[in-house]
Amino acid sequence: MPTLTRKGAATRRRILDGAAAHIREFGVAATTLDDVLARTATSKSQLFHYFPGGREELLLAVARLEADRVLEDQRPQLGDLTSWPAWWSWRDTVVERYRRQGGLCPLNAVTSHLGEGTPGARAVVTGLMGRWQAELAAGVRHMQGAGEIDPAVDPDRAAAALLACVQGGVLIQMSTGETTHLEAALDMGIASLRAGSFPAN
Repeated sequence: MPTLTRKGAATRRRILDGAAAHIREFGVAATTLDDVLARTATSKSQLFHYFPGGREELLLAVARLEADRVLEDQRPQLGDLTSWPAWWSWRDTVVERYRRQGGLCPLNAVTSHLGEGTPGARAVVTGLMGRWQAELAAGVRHMQGAGEIDPAVDPDRAAAALLACVQGGVLIQMSTGETTHLEAALDMGIASLRAGSFPAN
């Protein structure tokens, strides 16, 4: 994307935020370009200037925005996994984040609409999972350095397992509206990490 002026960047962000907000309220299928134009007081020529690919390009940008929000909503806890109380605080933050979100996952809704197998949508989800797993693995390594986690535990595999705990729990929560399974999965995951029962190197 070409470098934008400050005003241009602000206009693009206004369009993007407006589209994301409308999708969160009404869903992807019910969100048209006319809805975004009305919500953001933007002309059609402006929208296509910043998103020349139209609705599909705008939806992909919304997917990237929602992926960033997944991690932002976990801060500062995600970047400060330096003690067991910190890990439990992160757990509570994750549970509360998905409790607030409810049964609609904006990121899943957008990527599903785009087609999860399309290169753009897949890259967004893969990138999010990679960044998330890396931060969890960094927390495991810190705790190993502090002597709190068995050095034989593979940080990357442990982080992958914790991430699977989250995603599995969220999938059930989206169907049931309850966070019980998410809470149980994270509780077991952190307890297993503390006991050193994750796969070793």
